[in-house]
Amino acid sequence: MKRIILLSIPFIFLIALIGCTDPPDYPIEPVIEFKTMTKNIMDQSEFNDDSLTVIFTFTDGDGDLGSNPEDNQLDVFLTDTRDGFLANQYRIPFIPQQGVGNGISGEVAIKVFSTCCITEVFPPCFTTAPDIPTDTVVYQIQIMDRDSNFSNTILTDPITLNCF
Repeated sequence: MKRIILLSIPFIFLIALIGCTDPPDYPIEPVIEFKTMTKNIMDQSEFNDDSLTVIFTFTDGDGDLGSNPEDNQLDVFLTDTRDGFLANQYRIPFIPQQGVGNGISGEVAIKVFSTCCITEVFPPCFTTAPDIPTDTVVYQIQIMDRDSNFSNTILTDPITLNCF
């Protein structure tokens, strides 16, 4: 009987250690990191004919990501680096704060629709540009939490646009 008790003490100690882990220590500003895209080639379009999905990870130390349900706040910003134009804005669903440690982490996936090729010779989305078959776009992404703390900025991988 003594042997069973002695063997179970390390096991109980291990369970106690696991139950006492500290919450993650993230900064209060969101931090994002590019993860992947579903593809890297799209046909140019001004009518949302083609799209891809961009996936990035996030951490936030005070767990205040996502718009309150009654707000119309947009909190993901996608900027076209070719011209600095804010190409699109998205809304992260409300993430309620949980437990004692409010640090959170996760993944965000956004659907990005095709855009137009930009050239010095032809207007955007010009349908016949035989000398300029492709263009390349890279998007800059940044998010904002409910306290208006902005994250770092990340860049997508280059996306080739077929200009035909």
